[in-house]
Amino acid sequence: MTTPAAALSQDELKTLVGQAALQYVQAGEIVGVGTGSTVNKFIDALATMKDQIRGAVSSSVASTERLKALGIAVFDANEVESLAVYIDGADEIDGNGYMVKGGGAALTREKIVAALAQRFVCIADESKLVAALGAFPLPVEVIPMAAQQIARRFEARGASATLRLKDGQPLVTDNGQHILDVRGLSIADPLAFESEVNQWPGVVTVGVFAHQKASVCLLGTAQGVRTLAY
Repeated sequence: MTTPAAALSQDELKTLVGQAALQYVQAGEIVGVGTGSTVNKFIDALATMKDQIRGAVSSSVASTERLKALGIAVFDANEVESLAVYIDGADEIDGNGYMVKGGGAALTREKIVAALAQRFVCIADESKLVAALGAFPLPVEVIPMAAQQIARRFEARGASATLRLKDGQPLVTDNGQHILDVRGLSIADPLAFESEVNQWPGVVTVGVFAHQKASVCLLGTAQGVRTLAY
C-alpha cells in the first residue's frame, strides 16, 4: 500500500508514518509505545484517539512523560500480560524485519515491551532500510564494571566499541547502566548474533532486535508510506 506524498521533509515523513500507525491500534486495548523522534509523532497522533484506548505501556521515561502530558494513561509493564501491538522506530531494518535499535538509549525497555506484544509495527523513514545490519553503530547496554571487558570482545571480532558520553560523562540509561556503541560490524546472522552477545557477562541488552523482530514496517518514502510485511 502506498500513500502519495510530494517532496516531504524527513520530519513530515515521520508525521506521516506516525499517523499511518494508528490503523494498527485496536479500540479498547493497551498500546505498546516506543521511544524516539518518529514515535513522538505517533504519540501525538495517538492523542487524537485516546478516548478509544485503555492506555499505553511505554519504553522510556521520555515517552511516558509525553503520553501523560497528552492525557494518555500509562501502565507499568508488570501490570500487563500481553499487548496486541508495539509501535516503535528503528535505527536500521533489513528485508527480514530484523532491526538495530538503541540510538535513543532505551533499547532494554524497548525489548521488554516488544516481548509483550503479539505484533511489532516499525515506523521509520526509508533511510533506515538496509541490506545488512551493522552500518549504524550498534548500541549495547552494559553494566558499567563490564564495559571494557565487553569492548575487548568486540575488538577481537575486528570492531571498535566506545562508551557513549553525554556532557563529557558516560551516559546513564533509565536503568542506571552505560552504553557501548560498536562500529565496524556486518551482522550476517542477526538471530545468532543477538543470542551470542546476550550471553556475554555484563551485557544487559544488545541492540539487535531479531528475536523481537518487526511484523510490519511502515516506511516513509518520497512516494509516501510504503508497507512492508514480514
